[in-house]
Amino acid sequence: MRAWPHIFVQSPVMSSSLIQALVFNLRYEARDIISVELRPLSQEAGFPPAEAGSHIDLHLGNGLIRSYSLTNSGESDRYVVAVLKDRRSRGGSLYVHEQVRVGQVISISSPRNNFQLDEAASQNVLLAGGIGITPLYAMLKRLRELGRRTHLIYCARSRSDAAFVEDIQALVAASHDGALSVHFHFDDEKGAAPDLVRLFSNFSAETHFYCCGPGPMLEAYEKACDKLGYAHVHMERFAAAPELTDQVTDSAGYTVALKKSGKTVQVPPGTKLLDALLSAGCKVEFSCREGLCGACETRVLSGEVEHRDSILTKAERAANKSMMICVSGCRSGTLVLDA
Repeated sequence: MRAWPHIFVQSPVMSSSLIQALVFNLRYEARDIISVELRPLSQEAGFPPAEAGSHIDLHLGNGLIRSYSLTNSGESDRYVVAVLKDRRSRGGSLYVHEQVRVGQVISISSPRNNFQLDEAASQNVLLAGGIGITPLYAMLKRLRELGRRTHLIYCARSRSDAAFVEDIQALVAASHDGALSVHFHFDDEKGAAPDLVRLFSNFSAETHFYCCGPGPMLEAYEKACDKLGYAHVHMERFAAAPELTDQVTDSAGYTVALKKSGKTVQVPPGTKLLDALLSAGCKVEFSCREGLCGACETRVLSGEVEHRDSILTKAERAANKSMMICVSGCRSGTLVLDA
């Protein structure tokens, strides 16, 4: 299951192309949540296409870079993201809420999608936790366009903390033949956490499930889907999986050969692969440094990778065709990358 965060810490980034975007509109969506609508600087030059589930990087004026899910897809004339002012903000969300204003021009990345929607699936269940609604809202609108049967389960601490509620209700009301349905679960109204096994229990084995939310919800989601035997399970993370954050460097050194550049780099014990490549003057793309965003995904030509990212599926890791060089390392003595 592909995974992706909403917000993460950033150090200097290498990026092949940035887009200049105009902050066209700011809108209050819920308590501590605003949406930011971005437009191309030139009406003749539209934005690159974005699929439902995509995210973009915002290059903020304080030197930070943050990734946010798009709440819209298939529109070349605008991108819309929603930003929660996190109580544990490390500078990004606070800056967006307090400093970003209509009329400003900011740099953004092209869209990336680590949370892809299977548009061929006839039935879908979307589970959102708080600000996790952002990519799922884009999916809901896309699935409505496709005429796919979709059930959204939207959980939040309270109704005042939930964004897009009225918009979602309008989408459901306008859907044909009841193709869209929604279940709202607000903790302060229900008095307990949602029972995901019960909420998931009446769907066919062919149903595709998608979840975006905080860590405890993702853990409960995985357990519920596993208990019910569902095979088509997708999710997106806000932060790296806890079991992957404890070990992000290799105790033994190894060699990395870069086929395109012809360079060979020694990675000393206890050093991250990305840091070794940057120290050697290699030009590689990266962003989050947490194995979450996918910016640094690099094709593997040979060598056994120690995967520590929160993006690749188990099957993709077993295939050993690519790696996230910001956190993953090498199990064998030599790693050959297509870089």
